[in-house]
Amino acid sequence: MADFEHPINTPPRAPSPVHRFGTLAVHAGAPHDPVTGAVIESISLSTTFAQTSVGKPVGKHEYIRSSNPNRENFEAAVAALEHARFALAFASGSATTATILQSLAAGSHVVSVSDVYGGTHRYFTKVASAHGVQVTFSPSIEVDVEGLIRPNETKLIWIESPSNPTLSLVDIRAVARIAHQHGIMVVVDNTFLSPYIQNPLDHGADIVVHSVTKYINGHSDVLMGAAAFNSPTLHTRLSFLQNAIGAVPSAFDCWLAHRGLKTLHLRAREASRNGLAVAHALDASPHVIAVNYPGLASHPHRAIAQKQHRDGMGGGMLSFRLKGGKEAAERFCQATRIFTLAESLGGVESLVEVPGSMTHAGIPREQREAAGVFDDLVRVSCGVEDAEDLKADVLQALEKAVVVSKIQNGVVNGVSST
Repeated sequence: MADFEHPINTPPRAPSPVHRFGTLAVHAGAPHDPVTGAVIESISLSTTFAQTSVGKPVGKHEYIRSSNPNRENFEAAVAALEHARFALAFASGSATTATILQSLAAGSHVVSVSDVYGGTHRYFTKVASAHGVQVTFSPSIEVDVEGLIRPNETKLIWIESPSNPTLSLVDIRAVARIAHQHGIMVVVDNTFLSPYIQNPLDHGADIVVHSVTKYINGHSDVLMGAAAFNSPTLHTRLSFLQNAIGAVPSAFDCWLAHRGLKTLHLRAREASRNGLAVAHALDASPHVIAVNYPGLASHPHRAIAQKQHRDGMGGGMLSFRLKGGKEAAERFCQATRIFTLAESLGGVESLVEVPGSMTHAGIPREQREAAGVFDDLVRVSCGVEDAEDLKADVLQALEKAVVVSKIQNGVVNGVSST
């Protein structure tokens, strides 16, 4: 597969949206049915579409892998919310990543932030190399990117901002400026924030990707991914691969995800409020070593959040290290009453997990710890429950995980009870 043709000279941009986010979320890609007047679109489960004559379908669609009314409408909605001209939906976030990497020619080089999602790291290290694509990881990409670029080889820079699970931020425009000077594409995984809080294309990124499974769908019942961008060249290339590889979502999943997207602004706002409340509670606890949350003034990249995020919001995701090591982290996750111990994030329900033993377990320990993913790190996804209940839950779980365990071991405040 040939390289991307990088549109570095005034790339086409999406037209400025007429309406604000909430209005777009409800109405983008959601035309009323011209026959029945139905306000909510029907689910089109047909795998094939009739043709009036050879090669002339009745409408736009011929075969479900190539296109489908529900997928088309959902893609239009994602494009509108990400300020993009185009969007493509895929069978999963991982399929989105794979399709973008598959578009690179053998011998290509990619620069990535170190603390990426475990599945992305797995693809970069175990799969991409099989078709001749090499990936270099950097813990400080803004500082290192110029030195990591290999002339005529580096084709892509991969950013997560915030990163998973340490919630580090990257100044997207600063990296994009350097990348574009070398004709290199910039991809930003925006899963942790959603289009409501951050629009990477507005900051110079070429492609923004999402695990739609998370905030965009928001109800923990759909597996899907998406990519949005402005370049017609990219649209031609990636839509060809989307169809050729067949990494496409079902019509029903597209319908569900589109339904979820309509309330994204409401859910993302509430999740971010809850994230800030829980982060403050954890930050004030003597049982916590450190809290990673972009909404806190103490976050090392707070200035980037204020520049890149809507109203400086921190989002619904955070992570923290607690005293007592790996065992305390595991006890905490088993002691919560509202937060469910489970992988994934971005749903209406709150979740907790231990990345070192769960989502990031496939990354060698020394690499995990170099990226800040220690065994005592807990990742938290705040849902849309009441903030006071979530705060109370994490505090009682901390007591059980740290204080109770000390009592059981016969040690309180560092003094043995024997």
